[in-house]
Amino acid sequence: MTTAPVRYLVVPTTDAARGARSARFGDKTLLWVPADQRLGRASRTAPGLLLVTQVGRSFQDDFPDVVPLLDHGRHLVISAADKPRRRSNNHWRVEPLRAGTTVVDVPSAAAARVDPAVASLVGELSPTSYQDDLTWFASLPTRHSLSPSFTTALDFTAARMVALGYGVTRTAVTVGGGRSHNLIGDRPGTGGGGVVLITAHLDSINHAGGPAANAPGADDNASGSAGVLELGRLLSTRSWKHDVRLILFGGEEQGLFGSKQYVASLPPAERSRIRAVLNMDMIASKNSALPTVLLEGAQVSSGLMADLATAAATYTGLKVETSLNPFASDHVPFINAGIPALLTIEGADSANGHIHTATDTLNFLDWGLAAEILRMNVAALAGWLEPVTAVPTRPRPAGSVVAWGPGRIDVFAVGTDSAMHHKAFDGTWKEFESLGGVVLS
Repeated sequence: MTTAPVRYLVVPTTDAARGARSARFGDKTLLWVPADQRLGRASRTAPGLLLVTQVGRSFQDDFPDVVPLLDHGRHLVISAADKPRRRSNNHWRVEPLRAGTTVVDVPSAAAARVDPAVASLVGELSPTSYQDDLTWFASLPTRHSLSPSFTTALDFTAARMVALGYGVTRTAVTVGGGRSHNLIGDRPGTGGGGVVLITAHLDSINHAGGPAANAPGADDNASGSAGVLELGRLLSTRSWKHDVRLILFGGEEQGLFGSKQYVASLPPAERSRIRAVLNMDMIASKNSALPTVLLEGAQVSSGLMADLATAAATYTGLKVETSLNPFASDHVPFINAGIPALLTIEGADSANGHIHTATDTLNFLDWGLAAEILRMNVAALAGWLEPVTAVPTRPRPAGSVVAWGPGRIDVFAVGTDSAMHHKAFDGTWKEFESLGGVVLS
């Protein structure tokens, strides 16, 4: 393909765009003009423009001769003259670019007041535990959905969930002519009635080499799978009002088979219980100068995205971008069913040329970025799950509390450490009597 001459402008989003059509991509805005206007005396009217949404560099790898007019990682703008014959596959999609749209936003979320309980939970994140699990996943020759190694990864993950106190089930998934599985771990809440899902796809793929080729899938998606286990570990240390559900999907790389079939199998009552779906796919490659995360969802998930942006501003140093243009990961089937779901993914992921190849290995990961994304995620999850705070109990007297006279009140009580404690009571008589005290006259 060859790119036709196009006149357009890419300007900072803060600049005015009077008289021009525009679409926003984070810190940049693409401007073009209606057919009856021109950008300048010697310019031509702008032709039609197309929006490409891709996984990694999948579109650019398939069409290396197409030069994007604007490259914003997961999103590209190309000339309509370069339109491919196919509109989409499992890894890229082409559609008209609409005027006046915000394809990628940069929310202006301010930090909230730090919640000591949430800060304590965030501080317990273990980079070592996360790295150990991710390294184990990436050590397998492949996690192709139909491979024996996928089953090995499933067994490992099931054992980890059981050790954390989750009840585990496996459900079969049809992938083409074969069968894979989803793995589900449940931990009940205290009776809130809702459930929060934390998801990722466990499978990996090597497009060029085929099903039997080496596919370590360190970033795509051992990073997300290990993230599910680490968040599950953190959440298992607290009591929550609502249920926690961990899900590792199979068949994602072949077309979201695991998540599509899971959503299709949900009865209406179970769908209505879902308060949030947090999906993680590629969270460990730093592709830009600033540590950046993209939150991708739809209008149904806009509240969740706002919560995550606030959590990032409060507990991390992440730059956050948002998009209401969901594509090609396991949050999409939930959104299509009207369930609030979103994706957390590393920013500028098209700079990561290793996914879906044998070179998606540990040495290209940024552990610090992954830890920051997990901190943001667990802080938001705490709000969605609603912590159960134990009501402090006042130590009760071990026996009768006796006052020998005015100004002489001695209280003997058994404390939470099971030891006898003595305290000279300086409260009011009413408080004294509320403890079961008896005044000796």
